Amino acid sequence: MQVVIVESPAKAKTINKYLGPGYEVIASYGHVRDLPSKDGSVDPNADFHMLWEVDPKAQKRLNEIATAVKAADTLILATDPDREGEAISWHVLEVLRQKKALKGQKVERVVFNAITKQAILDAMKAPRAIDVALVDAYLARRALDYLVGFNLSPVLWRKLPGARSAGRVQSVALRLVCDREREIETFVAREYWSIAARLATPRSDEFETRLVGADGKKITRLSVGSGEEAAGFRAALETASFRVRGVEAKPVKRHPQPPFTTSTLQQEASRKLGLAPARTMQIAQRLYEGVDLGGETQGLITYMRTDGVDMAPEAIAATRNAISSKFGPRYLPGVPRKYTVKAKNAQEAHEAIRPTDPARHPREMARYLDAEQARLYELIWTRTVASQMESALLERTTADIEAKAGERTLDLTATGTVVKFDGFLTLYREGKDDEDEDEEGRRLPAMSADEPLDKREITTTQHFTEPPPRFSEASLVKRMEELGIGRPSTYAAVLAVLRDREYVKLEKKRLMPEDKGRLVVAFLESFFQRYVQYDFTADLEEKLDKISAAEIDWKQVLRDFWQDFHAAIDATKELRVSEVLDALDELLTAHIFPPKEDGSDPRLCPTCGAGRLSLKMSRYGAFIGCSNYPECRYTQPLSGGDGKPEGDGNRPLGKDPETGEEVTVRVGRFGAYLQLGEAKDKEKPKRSSLPKGLAPADVDLETALKLLALPREVGAHPDDGAPILAGIGRYGPYVQHGRIYANLEEGDDVLTLGLNRAVALIAEKASKGRGGRGAPAGRELGEHPTLGGSVTVRAGRFGPYANHGKINATLPKTVDPEAITLEEAVQLIDAKAAASPAKGRKTTKATTKTTTKTTTKKTAATKTTKAKAAPKKATRAKVAEEGAPVEESGDEAEVKKPAPRKRAATRKAPAKAAPQEPAATDDAPPWEE
Repeated sequence: MQVVIVESPAKAKTINKYLGPGYEVIASYGHVRDLPSKDGSVDPNADFHMLWEVDPKAQKRLNEIATAVKAADTLILATDPDREGEAISWHVLEVLRQKKALKGQKVERVVFNAITKQAILDAMKAPRAIDVALVDAYLARRALDYLVGFNLSPVLWRKLPGARSAGRVQSVALRLVCDREREIETFVAREYWSIAARLATPRSDEFETRLVGADGKKITRLSVGSGEEAAGFRAALETASFRVRGVEAKPVKRHPQPPFTTSTLQQEASRKLGLAPARTMQIAQRLYEGVDLGGETQGLITYMRTDGVDMAPEAIAATRNAISSKFGPRYLPGVPRKYTVKAKNAQEAHEAIRPTDPARHPREMARYLDAEQARLYELIWTRTVASQMESALLERTTADIEAKAGERTLDLTATGTVVKFDGFLTLYREGKDDEDEDEEGRRLPAMSADEPLDKREITTTQHFTEPPPRFSEASLVKRMEELGIGRPSTYAAVLAVLRDREYVKLEKKRLMPEDKGRLVVAFLESFFQRYVQYDFTADLEEKLDKISAAEIDWKQVLRDFWQDFHAAIDATKELRVSEVLDALDELLTAHIFPPKEDGSDPRLCPTCGAGRLSLKMSRYGAFIGCSNYPECRYTQPLSGGDGKPEGDGNRPLGKDPETGEEVTVRVGRFGAYLQLGEAKDKEKPKRSSLPKGLAPADVDLETALKLLALPREVGAHPDDGAPILAGIGRYGPYVQHGRIYANLEEGDDVLTLGLNRAVALIAEKASKGRGGRGAPAGRELGEHPTLGGSVTVRAGRFGPYANHGKINATLPKTVDPEAITLEEAVQLIDAKAAASPAKGRKTTKATTKTTTKTTTKKTAATKTTKAKAAPKKATRAKVAEEGAPVEESGDEAEVKKPAPRKRAATRKAPAKAAPQEPAATDDAPPWEE
């Protein structure tokens, strides 16, 4: 028997079919170990020794793997073909060695780029050992992220109340967004004029020209800066005679773009399909793991985390066959196209993202896929096929026109581009960024040198320069890749972290920094400038790539980094909060105190008229306050305003056409919501909360009426005909089928969700065994370390809470119920019990004696069964010793704010951490690092 380890159960099921008897394929469900969040997990004083801890959720799976391996002849590690996949294989192998499950079995590592039968069988014929260099690169990256997050985040908490955390790549990405916003705020518009002449040939063919020179001087876009100058040129052109000085036509070839990499796929899916990078990767994961095609599961695309642009020879041959059969031989180049990339890293050797079989046309596959999957597959298919097609042939024509106005000679030009042969353009055109202009489609009439031209119209147009546009998710990914910041396969997770931390928001598909994010960047630029510099971050990425190529020692990279970074951390220990405020106030002046239209002092207090406004800090974060405090108590939010609430906070949207009642957007203690009408005879009016990401200012009457009409029927389930409903509950948008409730994922719209997507979400939830209201409540964290008994986290009517016996401790808003550890839950429970002895545990002597007796009996019982219980007991002890967990999301390792040591019952609980990195299940792809 040969045991094969992969990440996801969907992949395991498919590969098991391909390999047949003699193989047992088991899923690890992604990572099985991580760094515990406590001092010493990465110890610089012990040459960066790393302490790994098995995920409690993975313990059972690892035991199953160990049992299977003990009875096997060979262990085959078949995780993903990248650094992260290599690391998962290494972790599994290390755990099996610790469990002493390996006793002479052969250990092999295989990789495949596509989940097809041929790819799997070919991979099994070419095993290798684990790539130590790739593992070293992974270890270096994890250590760096841990050291930055675990040491820098506490500095933020002490010096910048209200800040959440800081990460190595996350902070630099945030700086890009904030720098762009600063450019927009400080931008000063400049006036300029364009002068155009509409001319006609003797055959009355009209065309447009523009002024490019006058009296021997070149005129550029910004050369004409006033209306008076423009009027002078117009007057000259009105009296001028025009002739063709010369016409030049140049043939131009436009070549197709290479197949997709992770980064270019995210950019193009955002531009053309409107998909967020994280959503793009989720859909691509499903296409990679496979869909049911007539009873057999087949992967439709190759691995979707890659920096390579090349394709396998057999894939190129199949693509060329598809081009020849569908478009004809004219669209097929004489030789196959070969693409290369300049970057040198471990993933360059991987293939580009392509269809596993180009013969599977998107129209044929659409019936097996939901709408989003079909659109993304079509995008990948067309880009891949177009990359091997013939170049487009264009003709670019330039006509130079001379205008004589008395003693003056004015120069005009006209350009046109005509497609002579569309080539790959017949199938695919790359999406355009804001700054790109489409130059095709303009055709000039036939004309010859010295031919006279007739004037038809002279126009002058006033323009003003515009600030650079805010980043979209696609353009930010592109910019990060250009600068060499981070790795493309982690960009989606980095952007998700910035939004989850509320450092940025997405408004009209543009990223805008929140005040919280601007404060963090300003703090880092003031006191940790080197570590948010683009060049420094890119240089560190280059070193990590060199580690993966076995060119440099990974621990030496850590030593060099830690020496300077540790010194920078120490330098902030004596930093006073007043120094921090002064630095931030100066750096954020353009944002906090923009110039007023009337020219008055923007820092003058509007209440007392004498005080000066400046940045202040409270335990809840930053705000603007008056220097005359406490005599003057004027305050305003950091983002501006007059410091006073506007009315009662309600905004009318219009009237419901059916009831005639007014629909309003309101803000309550739990956030924004919609309301229909007013309360009548103690009967509450109909209300609806707003979906996450929908700002109150963006709600219109049409959207409000749809939300108030929820839940809506999506359609009938194909299995039993029962209705599937979509609505918004206390935990957010959901779909319901009978007793199964499934939360919507990011990118799903509760108002437009289709039946195919709803059925898929229901099926995924049912396969996890957690569907239905009758499912066991709560997530078990472990046993109470002193009193015994299960400690769980549950969802309650008033929010999540920790439970132990009859003690229920509400989780503070700053604590993530999915990330809370056993130790933190026990702290909250004990604090609640101490504060409420009547409801909690009584502290009488009798109770103490009983507890002592029970503990003694338990200890004795434990001793008698020590041999059997040792592993389980050790695991519990390890969990009980956990500190604040390190978070990993994308490239960032961040830490959770430690619980206060004193007055645990009255002080606030630990600050909220972001969700942990998703495991590699069939509905949660394994984001790298």
